Amino acid sequence: MKPLIFRAATLALLALVAVSCTKTDDATPTTAAGRDDNLALGNPSGAVASLSSPTNYLLVKDQYTLSYNRDQGKPNWVSWHLSSAWLGSAPRQDDFRADADLPSGWYQVKATDYSGSGFDRGHNCPSADRTSTVADNSATFLMSNMMPQAPQNNQQTWANLENYARTLVDAGNELYIVCGSYGRGGTGSAGYETTLAGGKVTVPARCWKVLVVLPVGSNDVSRITSSTRVIAVNTPNDNSLSSSWGSYRTSVDAIEAATGYDLLSALPSSLQNTLEARADTGPTN
Repeated sequence: MKPLIFRAATLALLALVAVSCTKTDDATPTTAAGRDDNLALGNPSGAVASLSSPTNYLLVKDQYTLSYNRDQGKPNWVSWHLSSAWLGSAPRQDDFRADADLPSGWYQVKATDYSGSGFDRGHNCPSADRTSTVADNSATFLMSNMMPQAPQNNQQTWANLENYARTLVDAGNELYIVCGSYGRGGTGSAGYETTLAGGKVTVPARCWKVLVVLPVGSNDVSRITSSTRVIAVNTPNDNSLSSSWGSYRTSVDAIEAATGYDLLSALPSSLQNTLEARADTGPTN
């Protein structure tokens, strides 16, 4: 009888372990942060990768997607997804360089074209949003991702907004972000300028950004509702800017009116109308 009792006890123990393992697996989150489509919320200007569209030329990178303006030597807008899957320990590369992916014959803005101008090489998609790998971080230093930005704007106001976006990721969210600039003429540390590099790079008058905030999940576009937080910011490109980005909040509608773009175009029209009409009033740190 002893062998039978021993076998029965062993089988009972194995069954208990199996149940325990099953419960542990069920408790594991089924959705992990991923690297989702950088252009999931739509192409704001209808950019295309065609030589017939030199002022609205679509460039698709693994790390971000942008509309490039050959005549202004900078992007009209850059769109990217931000989640913990994009973040890691890769160091800042600082390898500013021309973008060889631009069509042959186009002027490729050089790393030195901003030198001595009083304007920073201001990232649209930030270096710190792409730290998972060295290659990801390096991609953010292509000059096609840069805009001439007043140092106070870039290093304080904009940096504070970028840092806040990453705190939202740390809190369990993923974001879709579109950033750009428009107009002509800004005031940097050396005064007012309209162009750099002998007229090849336009200094914008305004810098803007739109952030859509979601808890980590799947089927992101379908999960956006009328209560989804949307942050829209529009700042002067000026060196006397306040460091508090919250004071420059506006509506998506206002940015669309200023740029002519159709932001969040992948959403149903009724939902766009609701989200784009209001200015964010949430926390800023």
